[in-house]
Amino acid sequence: MKLAPATRVCLTNSLCRGQEKTYDSRESEPNRKSRMKPLYTQGNVQAHCPDCGGAVTTFEGRDAVHEFGTVIVNQPQMYMGAGYQRALYRLLKCAGCQRGGLAKIFDHGNVVNGVLIDFYPVSLENAAIPKAVPAGIAAEFREAELCAGHRAWRAASALLRSTLEKTLKANGYNAGNLQGKIDQAAADGVITDARRRRAHEDIRVLGNDVLHDEWREVTEDEVSSAHQYSQRILEDFYDDRPSVEAILIAKQRIQPPPQP
Repeated sequence: MKLAPATRVCLTNSLCRGQEKTYDSRESEPNRKSRMKPLYTQGNVQAHCPDCGGAVTTFEGRDAVHEFGTVIVNQPQMYMGAGYQRALYRLLKCAGCQRGGLAKIFDHGNVVNGVLIDFYPVSLENAAIPKAVPAGIAAEFREAELCAGHRAWRAASALLRSTLEKTLKANGYNAGNLQGKIDQAAADGVITDARRRRAHEDIRVLGNDVLHDEWREVTEDEVSSAHQYSQRILEDFYDDRPSVEAILIAKQRIQPPPQP
């Protein structure tokens, strides 16, 4: 599955191309997920495949001739308060790129009717970002996605905060702390006030919790929101780059390009 072009409102797996929208509260915004949890159906697994660009594909347990292999542990298992007769570690293959996968399944003797406990590889569908994003910032964002794909939520949060700060610095917002940099970008009109609030609440504060406060669990939903708004801020700065540069030059954030 090919990644869709970047737009001002949509993630790669979101709804549509269209006009930019802003939201005043968490309750008013649609809940868009950036990672689909693996789905187990009839012995196969539907999941993001890292070798297919993070696209959702089917990992199959057999071809037309034979099954690929299973390790069976004949011992009672417990999961979510329910008991199962055995555990299976089943080798699967992506129907698209042919890479291998491994599913951990609990069942009562019939693997097709089993319950998926875990699946490897873990992957996240990469969000589309503008081509004008500088290489270092893009690499920081992609590494955050890699951490999220491996459920390293705290590491992903810190890298998304870093992506935000690097973006602001690259556009001339060097004075003060990150909070002040975000507010300056909003005051200049580069990001909307709604985006400013999201940058504070969903990216900066979450990253600060990880970097500066006592340890706490960071959830997938928190990282999903930080991921989405980091992508949108990259679009704010780099999707229509000439217009943004004109604002930054007028506000004396960056120097105008040299005249030929």
